[in-house]
Amino acid sequence: MEEINCFSYKVGRRFMGSLPHKCDILHIVSDFCETKKIQIASFNIIGAVSSVVFGFYDQKQQVYATEKKEGFLEIISCIGNVTLKDNKPFVHAHILLGNDKNEIFGGHLFSESIVFAGEIDITELLGDPIKRSKDVTTGLMLFN
Repeated sequence: MEEINCFSYKVGRRFMGSLPHKCDILHIVSDFCETKKIQIASFNIIGAVSSVVFGFYDQKQQVYATEKKEGFLEIISCIGNVTLKDNKPFVHAHILLGNDKNEIFGGHLFSESIVFAGEIDITELLGDPIKRSKDVTTGLMLFN
């Protein structure tokens, strides 16, 4: 039987707060973690965006196909983690959104995804930082 490649961490500080209006989600989370000296974390965001860039990973070609949507969209769920890349916080997130027609869509979150209003719940994890490296099978930067 195969095993999960996982790491064990203790829970550190937990922060809850509002995201600034018109900020980019990935940049603000990264900047926050750098300021607070957070090297590993998990987070959830709820709220709304005025524009978003999200993508789908093409497993055959091993590239992301991205799409940009403008307009007020509700963040149904945005989850992610923070690890280190080049000794700086690296934010990996997925987002699920809804529009005024009750359509739902989402995927891997990219910049520039602009907050209309948002609340974040971020939990710092304490322990050795996770390293990422390119996985030969998937072409993705995965935990190692």
